[in-house]
Amino acid sequence: MKMPKIVKMLIIGMAINITGSSFLWPLNTIYMNEELGKSLSTAGVVLMINAFGSVIGNLLGGTLFDKIGGFRSIIFASILNILSLVGLNFLNDWPWYPFWLVILGFGGGVIVPAIYAMAATSWPNGGRATFNAIYLAQNLGVSIGAAAGGFVADFSFSYIFMANLLLYVVFIIIALKYYNIDLDIHVKHDEGITSAVHVRDKRKFTALILLCTMFSLCWIGYVQWQTTIATYTQSVGISLKQYSLLWTINGVLILAGQPLIAPIINRLKEKLKLQMFIGLTIFIVSYLVTSIAEQFTMFVVGMVILTLGEMFVWPAVPAIANQLAPKGRMGAYQGIVNAFSTIGKAFGPVVGGVLVDVFDMKAMFYSMILLILIGYYFLYIYDRGISKQDLP
Repeated sequence: MKMPKIVKMLIIGMAINITGSSFLWPLNTIYMNEELGKSLSTAGVVLMINAFGSVIGNLLGGTLFDKIGGFRSIIFASILNILSLVGLNFLNDWPWYPFWLVILGFGGGVIVPAIYAMAATSWPNGGRATFNAIYLAQNLGVSIGAAAGGFVADFSFSYIFMANLLLYVVFIIIALKYYNIDLDIHVKHDEGITSAVHVRDKRKFTALILLCTMFSLCWIGYVQWQTTIATYTQSVGISLKQYSLLWTINGVLILAGQPLIAPIINRLKEKLKLQMFIGLTIFIVSYLVTSIAEQFTMFVVGMVILTLGEMFVWPAVPAIANQLAPKGRMGAYQGIVNAFSTIGKAFGPVVGGVLVDVFDMKAMFYSMILLILIGYYFLYIYDRGISKQDLP
């Protein structure tokens, strides 16, 4: 199946969008802790508020897609983010910094589900390939942005804000040129998650919520690499450049490792649930390894294992959500997926920060392992009452 041009441009747009965001993601905690003099707990609360802005954006973005289309949703959010980044370039001290972060979180939250839903609607026969391609684009953006961010931050954090602004300008230019297309995405009156008469749809929605709960728990642990672990690496003598290199390894492995895991993924093509169980187990191994890391090489090993885990889990969740979504509610379902992942990102920094401030790093790692074990349960029960033909 040949990928449509619009999907290719959505993938490119996603990569640029996430690259810009990734200049800030891994460095937010370090900036607030070292440049603004705030505690890890305070930084965690700020990032939690930022993430809740993203949650609202996710839910609104999915609904906007279903109501007014992806193009208008994306342009609205992009303009909002550009205005926020202009502000961030001129006012980046306390309390302006968290204020701009919340607005950026909201804008980014609108964009991501809109791109996912627009790609799914533009290429309905793409299946898992559509979401895997966007997932790869996201991680390419993370690796480029995080790697470049560490090097740029060594000169000045102000350059980070400037680079983020320029990339969003590039993104909105691409959106204006390529994303203004007509799609049949409107909600019919007798369909959707609010319909009380469609029992099967209600079961699918329940399955989505259970699956997304597992997804959220995984993100609470994953985001520690961008918050508590980021700060911990500084305390054991690892430079910002080396820390940024960890995210470069993450992105390169996701891209280069596709041929290596392809035989396993193909074998599990009809067993996405088992695929995600394997991914959760790999996450646990990663936290065990990283909990004893003190040298850069051990952090590299921990990141490599973590990356393998996310390659099994991350693309599978939006693919299942798309399969569960009633006609005309693709945007809303993708918005819910992104909202739950963002909830994990919201609670992750504050939970991790409190655990480290009150106890220590090992307590944080063991707590993350416990959350993954709870995630096993939600993954186990999520598809009860759903027939096999309703799942990928």
